[in-house]
Amino acid sequence: MTTEESLRPQSLMLTFLGEQVLGRDVCVYSGSVIDVFARAGVGEQATRSTLTRMVHRGLLRRQREGRRMYFGLTQHSAEVLLDGERRMWQTGAVNRHWDGTWTLLGFSLPESWQRQRHDLRAKLAWSGFGPLFGGLWIAPGEVDVSALVAELGLASHVKVFRANADAGTDIGAMIEETWELPELADRYTAFLRRWEPWDTAAPDPDDALARRLLLQTEWLRIIRSDPRLPVGHLPDDWPAEQAEKTFRGVHERLTPLADASARRLLDLVAVRPDPA
Repeated sequence: MTTEESLRPQSLMLTFLGEQVLGRDVCVYSGSVIDVFARAGVGEQATRSTLTRMVHRGLLRRQREGRRMYFGLTQHSAEVLLDGERRMWQTGAVNRHWDGTWTLLGFSLPESWQRQRHDLRAKLAWSGFGPLFGGLWIAPGEVDVSALVAELGLASHVKVFRANADAGTDIGAMIEETWELPELADRYTAFLRRWEPWDTAAPDPDDALARRLLLQTEWLRIIRSDPRLPVGHLPDDWPAEQAEKTFRGVHERLTPLADASARRLLDLVAVRPDPA
């Protein structure tokens, strides 16, 4: 089994930790991680490098037990994983309950603030916004961006409004002009092509844990790039609903074997409090 090129080891690592560590107050042995990642097509050196980088970035903490090194979550990585868990299992990929409101965010930054502009646009896209015009971005529903703006230190340069479109506005056309719908649809279609056969295939018990890891990582990558636009204004053949059905079906088929494999393969220890 090999990973898709677009699935970075850090993304796989976060998915793995969300599955096996989040909410359990445990750390996992590095050798266990290396074993599972090898089954997903990631080499030992790449796995070790990913663990080290994530420690340096404040996404992992180390805990030594005898001669073994274990890795656990930090507060920051736990928050990232909880957000991913919500998007995967609660928010979903299809927005059927849009109330007609939009969040509009306007910003004006000095020309020399190229880095700040790049960071703001990246975080807005992550939060489901699209560029209606150059300095005016829009997202469906009510989106709280206060933490995002405060984190970037741009509160004095950003204005946020809630609005409804005028009756004469062609919302479908506006959506097509603001978001790259064909690109997003292609991602869902590629997911379906890759994973639909597993909806009926009998999984290999030795591969189930790594296979579920790849499934969840790819699905989360797609839905995090999806602004969850109102389904009533999307093309009739929009593939998100079928892709989500496939994700949940394959996940359900893999989980009993994957959980059994995790119990066999993973060496977990309880988190020890950091010394004062």
